[in-house]
Amino acid sequence: MKKIKILHLIKSLGRGGAEKLIPQTAQVHDQQRFEFHCLYFFHQENNIVDELEAAGIQVHLFPSSNFGLFFQVKKVQQYVDQEEFDIIHAHLPWAGILSRLIRPKAKVRIVYTEHNTWDRYNKFSYWGNRLSFKHQDAVIAVSNEVALSMRLNSIWDPYQRGGRMKLRVIQNGVNTDLFQRIDPSDQEIQGIREQLNIPSEAPVIGKVAVFRSQKRLWLWVEIALKILESCPETHFILVGDGEWRARILKQIQASGKSGHFHWVGVQKNVVPYLSLMDIYLSSSEFEGLPIAMLEAMSCEVAVVATRAGGIGEVISHGKEGYLTAIENWAELANHAIHLIQNPKKLSEMKKLARKRVIEEFSMHKMVRELEAVYREVKA
Repeated sequence: MKKIKILHLIKSLGRGGAEKLIPQTAQVHDQQRFEFHCLYFFHQENNIVDELEAAGIQVHLFPSSNFGLFFQVKKVQQYVDQEEFDIIHAHLPWAGILSRLIRPKAKVRIVYTEHNTWDRYNKFSYWGNRLSFKHQDAVIAVSNEVALSMRLNSIWDPYQRGGRMKLRVIQNGVNTDLFQRIDPSDQEIQGIREQLNIPSEAPVIGKVAVFRSQKRLWLWVEIALKILESCPETHFILVGDGEWRARILKQIQASGKSGHFHWVGVQKNVVPYLSLMDIYLSSSEFEGLPIAMLEAMSCEVAVVATRAGGIGEVISHGKEGYLTAIENWAELANHAIHLIQNPKKLSEMKKLARKRVIEEFSMHKMVRELEAVYREVKA
């Protein structure tokens, strides 16, 4: 049987959720039936190229800037024809627009995954995405809220009702075999605690993120400082990096509580750091369906978060964690304090968090649904 040959198309290969899903899904896909390649355009440090290659994906770089992408159409089209790809799977607006410009000239099917709500894109991304949207074969939304945002922003019915383009909601998944909590007595966990000077019994609240404005990490620090007023033994871990890093670290230093905060930078293996956490705190203004939160839940971490994007589709308030409205972010501190002061409730939520991911957000479930889309558009 000839393999279905798929090209993941994405602007860059940093450590965001959309990027990390490419190698994670490939590890679970049936590689006897599918062959995966990835083409990207903007090279940066702390990329995941090695993770893609380890997952059996052939990686290619066509260096370009944002607007330079539109001068890459012919080159990408020739590459797609030469390699005889069956499907381009594009991620995020820039790659989506580029793939739709290629489609009329290349014998290839286009699948596009929308990772965020449309109203959060800048005007150029928004209109370029919207005006070109019909020129693809299938679109995947990572949450019901993302799918709704596309419907609400549509004037020309981008779903071609009665036509061949299909809209699917395929929620992000996690490899629950890989993301399992490490026992606190493990030598690696004890070593990280000692290195960070976190007492063995101290409650730990954390976050894994690209440090950009949508995460509102300045509010995250404010919430943490409020928690310390009632629970002074608490420690906080931030995993990641990005454009907001210097401002956030300056804010922490100015608070006079920097001994309770631990920035550990970008980590290829986040499981040991998630295993230290009791609560995953998210103050985001908007999200698609955050992979890092699902990974934390798989490692038995309770969630205290704003109801941004698809978070409310994962967390049942009072069961796997607590949620607030996006504008009521200050209430997150009280929810975290309540859990720290009620360890039995916290322990129950942590177990329910992993159970929720196993039952509804496993990588195996996500990959089965992706493969069904691939087979359908190829038919």
